Amino acid sequence: MTEAVQVEVRDRVAVLTLSRPDSGNAIDQEMADSLLKATLHIASDDAVRAVLLTGQGRAFCVGGDVKAFAATGTGASALVDGLTASLHVAVARLARMDKPLVTAINGAAAGAGFGLAILGDVALAARSAKFAMAYGAIGLTPDGGATWLLPRLVGFRQAQRLALTGERIDATEAERIGLITRVIDDDALQAEALAVATTLAQGPRLAFARTRALLHQSLSNGLETQLEREARGIAEAIAGPEGQEGIAAFVARRPADFSGL
Repeated sequence: MTEAVQVEVRDRVAVLTLSRPDSGNAIDQEMADSLLKATLHIASDDAVRAVLLTGQGRAFCVGGDVKAFAATGTGASALVDGLTASLHVAVARLARMDKPLVTAINGAAAGAGFGLAILGDVALAARSAKFAMAYGAIGLTPDGGATWLLPRLVGFRQAQRLALTGERIDATEAERIGLITRVIDDDALQAEALAVATTLAQGPRLAFARTRALLHQSLSNGLETQLEREARGIAEAIAGPEGQEGIAAFVARRPADFSGL
C-alpha cells in the first residue's frame, strides 16, 4: 500500500508529498498519522537539512476528509479528535524543527491544507493555486495552526476576512497580502521549490534554527526580552563552528561551506 505521505531525500532535502490525489489530498486518519510519522523521522535525521512539503496531483490539500466525517455520523467528534492529535503534533514539529521548511503549493489549499500551505518559511505557490479557509461553510472552526499563523502573516483584519467570510483568493492576491512568499508558473514550481530548499540545505543549520525560533518568539516577547535573546543567540553562534566558518570564509573572500557542520 502506498504511504499517504511519500518521503524522498534529495541533496539533503527531505521532500514530503501528500499522496491522496484522487481525493485532493484530503486528510484522513491515515494521512495524519503518515504525516506525523514522516515529520518525526525527518526532524530528527541529521542527514536532512531542509524540508519541502508539496502535494501530488492537481490539489495541494483540500483539508479534512469531509466524506469520512459524514460517514462516521455521531462518531465524527472522536474521529476529529484522533485526526487532529496526529496532525497538530506534525504541524508543531514542522514549525519548531531545527531545519527550514519550504512549501510548494501546487493547487487548491483549503481547511487544514490552508494551514499546512502557509506553514513554510518560504511558501511558493503555483499561479493556478487557490486558497480558502472554508470552515464556516460547513459549520466548523479552523485547525492545523491556521489561527496562529494567519494573523502573524497578514495582520488581524485580513485574518478576520479570510477566516470568517471563507473567501477564496488566488495566488496573486495571496502574494499581495503576504500570505505566501512568491507566485511561480505552474510548470516551474517544483523545480524552483527544490532549488530554494537545496540552497537552504547548504546553509548554516543551527543559525537557521535559532533564526526560526527568534522569529516565532518575536510577537510574544517584549523588546528587551527579544534583544536579550538575540544577543545570546549571536554570541553562541559566533563561538560555534558555523560562525567560525562563516567569518573565515568572509575574510578569505570564498563561499562558506557549512555542509560538514
